[in-house]
Amino acid sequence: MARDLEPVLLRAFVTAVREGSMSRAATVLGHTQPALSQQVRKLEGVVGRPLLHRSPSGVSPTRAGEELLPYAERILSLSAQALTETGRVLTGHCGVGLLEDLAASRLPQALADLARLHPGATLEVLCLSTAAMREAYDAGRVHLVLDEVPHIPGPPRWTVRRPLVWAIGQDVDVTADPLPVVLFSNTCAWRTAVVETLDRADRRWRVAFESNSLVGVLAALRAGLGVAALMPVNLEPAMACHDADALPRLPDVELGLARHPRTDGDPLVDAVETALRRMI
Repeated sequence: MARDLEPVLLRAFVTAVREGSMSRAATVLGHTQPALSQQVRKLEGVVGRPLLHRSPSGVSPTRAGEELLPYAERILSLSAQALTETGRVLTGHCGVGLLEDLAASRLPQALADLARLHPGATLEVLCLSTAAMREAYDAGRVHLVLDEVPHIPGPPRWTVRRPLVWAIGQDVDVTADPLPVVLFSNTCAWRTAVVETLDRADRRWRVAFESNSLVGVLAALRAGLGVAALMPVNLEPAMACHDADALPRLPDVELGLARHPRTDGDPLVDAVETALRRMI
């Protein structure tokens, strides 16, 4: 008997991972929590493996869940794009400024799929410092910027809150006193969230490693230098923290999208903005 991955089940799973909570995912989708849990369990039955670690503090993907996630996101993205883009011909150039943590996720793949549907269009993805992004935005090279709300170069057209999760370096003892912490060296919501959360919980901590890039933070975690705060989409399976009481709960971060005012009515920028909203 053929097994199919139903989009409604994939959407339940992807939303649960993005929100880090079954209750928040149910609210986003307009379902009851039992109904959403049933959909995820049905998908687990189809796949034949558990997809989520469940705890009182929320949910995180299992190794099988991490493996399925990029396929699920792409299936949902392609389905939505097929419904809206079939028959349309888009041309021109659209520059997109992304927070590095989002550029390292599956989001650029959705933009690549959009570009493939419209070979006459050119999409450019840039990860720049706040000042450089502002300059590119003011010059009209970047038309859309998706970043932390304080860092976007214009008023947000829309905002969304996304959870941060703890990533545990290889063989790191989360009960260590002081706790070794890997931080982003630049000022950002991630660094502030870690410092304030540990201080409020009266956990002693020390800076084990700092980097101004996601690549550096992930390398430090793989080397077992400490713990760090990441978005769920960047969490590698081996780094997941499955003990809900081991570390204090991290707050959400607020992301926002700014759009250059001169692009109002541009069908290509409209399509890219829609793709970003679907994926984030």
